[in-house]
Amino acid sequence: MTKFSLLASLEAKPGKEAELEKFLIQTLPESNEGSSVSGFFALRTGQNTYGIFNTFSDETKSIGLDVEVAMALFAKASEYLLRAPVIEKNN
Repeated sequence: MTKFSLLASLEAKPGKEAELEKFLIQTLPESNEGSSVSGFFALRTGQNTYGIFNTFSDETKSIGLDVEVAMALFAKASEYLLRAPVIEKNN
């Protein structure tokens, strides 16, 4: 049973929406292979807003976003994002 989740809210820089969306689409399959994450979902919530939603069955796995995805996202943050991602933990 999934008991824990993380939501990262992202706001794309003007004109970078397509690039951020492409990044999330490419990242989704990679993050589902051999990951500690029970579920990984990338979603578009508005014209320039996106989210990454991860679910976990145990709290120790919910310490952060999937490490590879988080590292890749933060490496591109200054290029794609208007501001740092807002990360919410739910349990």
